[in-house]
Amino acid sequence: MSTAPANGGAPAGAAPFSPLRERLREAAEEFAGAPGAAAGILAGMVDDVDRALREPVEVFPVAHHSPAAALAMARRLREKRPKAVFVELCEDLVPLLDELRNCKLPVALQAFASEPEGLPSAGGPLSVVAPVTEASAEYQAIAYALETPGVELVAVDRSVDLVFQWDAAREAGQGPDAGQDSGDGAAEAAGLHGGAVGVEIGDLRPRFADLEEHLLHRGRVRHWSEWWDQYVEQPLARADHDTYRQVMVAVGGLFRRLSPRDARLAVDEDRERHMWRRIREHLSATGTDPADTVFVCGAFHAASPVEEASSTAGDGGFTIPPPTGTGWLYGLIPSSNSAIEAQFSLAQGAVSVASATWAKHVSARSVRPFRLKGQKGAGAAGKRSAVPAAAGAAAGPTAPDPGRLSGFLSAPPELDPLDEAELRTWCVDLVRLARRNGYASSTADAIAVYETAVLLAGMRDRARPTPYDFQDAAVTCIEKDTVPGRRDVRRLCEILLGGDRVGSVGYHSMPPLAKDVADRLEPLGVDLGKRTVQRILVDLRAEPELEPASLLLWRLRRLLGAPVRPIAGACALGDRSVQESWDVSLGRDQRTLIELGYEGVTVEQVLEQRLRRAAWDPGATAASVLEAAEDALVLLDSPALVADLGRRAVEVLASERTADGAPEVLRRFRALVAHFRGTGAGLPAWCKEFVKAGYAHYCTLLPRAFAEEEAGVGQVAAMLSFLFSLESTALALGCDRDQLELAVAQSHPEDAAKVALLWAGRHRLGALAREELRARCAELLANPLVVPSYPRYLSGFAQALGPVPELAPFVVEAVSEAFARLPDRVLLPWLPVLVETLRKDAGTMMPALVREAGRTFPGKPGALDAWTPPWAREQAPAADGDAAAPSGGGGPAAELLDRHRASCDAVAAVLGADGAWSGPDAGAGGAASPAAGGAASLVERHPAAAAAVAALLEGRRVRT
Repeated sequence: MSTAPANGGAPAGAAPFSPLRERLREAAEEFAGAPGAAAGILAGMVDDVDRALREPVEVFPVAHHSPAAALAMARRLREKRPKAVFVELCEDLVPLLDELRNCKLPVALQAFASEPEGLPSAGGPLSVVAPVTEASAEYQAIAYALETPGVELVAVDRSVDLVFQWDAAREAGQGPDAGQDSGDGAAEAAGLHGGAVGVEIGDLRPRFADLEEHLLHRGRVRHWSEWWDQYVEQPLARADHDTYRQVMVAVGGLFRRLSPRDARLAVDEDRERHMWRRIREHLSATGTDPADTVFVCGAFHAASPVEEASSTAGDGGFTIPPPTGTGWLYGLIPSSNSAIEAQFSLAQGAVSVASATWAKHVSARSVRPFRLKGQKGAGAAGKRSAVPAAAGAAAGPTAPDPGRLSGFLSAPPELDPLDEAELRTWCVDLVRLARRNGYASSTADAIAVYETAVLLAGMRDRARPTPYDFQDAAVTCIEKDTVPGRRDVRRLCEILLGGDRVGSVGYHSMPPLAKDVADRLEPLGVDLGKRTVQRILVDLRAEPELEPASLLLWRLRRLLGAPVRPIAGACALGDRSVQESWDVSLGRDQRTLIELGYEGVTVEQVLEQRLRRAAWDPGATAASVLEAAEDALVLLDSPALVADLGRRAVEVLASERTADGAPEVLRRFRALVAHFRGTGAGLPAWCKEFVKAGYAHYCTLLPRAFAEEEAGVGQVAAMLSFLFSLESTALALGCDRDQLELAVAQSHPEDAAKVALLWAGRHRLGALAREELRARCAELLANPLVVPSYPRYLSGFAQALGPVPELAPFVVEAVSEAFARLPDRVLLPWLPVLVETLRKDAGTMMPALVREAGRTFPGKPGALDAWTPPWAREQAPAADGDAAAPSGGGGPAAELLDRHRASCDAVAAVLGADGAWSGPDAGAGGAASPAAGGAASLVERHPAAAAAVAALLEGRRVRT
């Protein structure tokens, strides 16, 4: 036997196909009017068939998820009983095939890499899937090889590592290599394959849009799947083996010759060199007779003109590149009809139609399929089709018979008499299903669907109605213009034809992590085999032994998200509920759980790895690292991990150059400090280092944050809140308060809100008395040019309630004074601005402000007439020249100390201060007390502290 030359010319000994070649050339010349490319393409198709049939290794061309290919495969395997089966499948996926026994099809073989190394991909994780359905030729070959003693199954396609090394077309955006995501996000929506790269046997489709558009137009169909089912699948469903092989090779040769010469075609040629090299290596190593083998590959590859694509050719200098350093993990994930359709750009319902066609021929006993023993979904038919241990005599190579292809191309299609009964059954069942879904359908609609389907098939030049004709007829006759429920008629047709069949992975085929999760959730009644959403109720008070399982659910919630959803209950710092309610859909979302198993052996290990990865990520912020530390504290209870993450948070905080994350840092660190102080163990070492680093860091950033427009007032307020709320701790740890005072003194904001915030900060430090704040606000209200921006000042004061909460009475006073002093013509225009500004910039502080206003104003409208604001009562004694005020102080502080001289004397005695009271009552009752004079001297030396204490106490007194 001889092989064809690389140029695709007629091979030696091609006389059997010479008459067919001449007839096709004459037909092309008659059609085109002159010899041309069409004649060469048609003649080349015959050459491809001749070359493939003369190959010693029997080449069996298939198309992906083709029931005709599966039927022909099952018939041929029972007839020939080959000793070796070569399959176009990634060679490193073979160890997964035996695990198919524990699964319910469809499932997908998966290779997963979380951290790719040396690959051209943009980044990880990377995922490759190869879906397997029962109505596919590859599954028939796998089941035959695994169930028949003495038969070898050899995967000869490139490894998953080479998928990304060679997939230059995909990286360049020129289209998928072996059937990939269609790019419209449909595979993501299917939720089973995610964004994985799909590899499959027999990607057979025109590779440029003009040819596909022409075929769809001439075939009167809307999608390629419909064209393929009409003109290839149905005619080949009952064809004999020789006819099937010749037609499939001819179709593959046609599409190959019409394919553009691009990077994708170059990758296909390298794949063919790789596959045939592996075949030659196996034949040489085992001594297997090529006549006892079958090579299951796509029809596109079966018509390969590559010189090395033969069992008798050499390598031709072709070398297989070494694998990269990427660590690949392998497993099985669930798949579904809709996920396969979305992944490989098939029409919606195409896989369901293929499954229905397969089931029709199997039930008619026209073929006995192969199934793996013990597989879910394989019933009595699977047991009857088990392969006997003694293999029959192998069928030897036969001479090419050109009459098969000639007869098939020239004979008209035959009408299957069973199709009429099948169509009637579809119509009756559809009407029954439509009634259950709210449609007002009747027997007349069933008759109308039948007649319309036959009419549509005739209009489209079809010998018999196809499932697609039936769907169109059903939509026309039943749905009309309304859909009473959630499902339209097209969806009902898909359900009728088999629906969106979803596979599942058995317990024994899951990775160790998934098995561990199933075992640990068993006390809660969680069944990973159910695809429904399971409602789980946990009462830790009645059943405390369920706490480990409950904590596992919270960890899975942190890792997986939607598949584990809490309805009631909490697990946070200082908040652990004793009664919980969960919605768990791990059975429906097996893929996420299985892919989680690629990252570690237990959930705790994976969670720790992710927390560390997030903390040491180059883009990590202090807030994100604190979040990781909080999760480690709540979910893992690992002090060592929390300490590592805390030290990392200190490093990240010191390296930040902006105040963008200050609010989140403040919120999370406050919660952690409160937790540690509440447990009684005190602050750990990393918390103390964080306080010291944060105090110095925010003091350094404060002047620039006040001046920059990019830094919002909320971020500056968060920085001040950190500094003021943790000031005592920072000073106890050795920080210098002068640094904070200097930072505030160097701040010179221009924004009105930041100016008010700075005033509040200076007041908190004792550099600005409340009387001066009142004076400045009064000056702002008296200036007509400043009044329009006064809401911004009020927003800044409201934001200041975070770092300076004792200013709440003053903020109420400032707002009230604005409403009291401004005339309506000025107040009304900026009132909406005030409301919008406070809502936008100070929304979190408004509850505190409203509570303070509720304590300040009277509760009844009738009391407003006789009500005097507390700030007015504070200013009245000073206005009347109260002589009882101490000479060393002034204002509320002096008044408060004068009213409580006994307390002041006691404090002065403890502090060892000397001095005497001044005023009309100084000598009452005897000589002035030295201790009393010491209190007065303290007030004189520290007026700011006395004013702050007085303001705080006065506010409490007024509220009381």
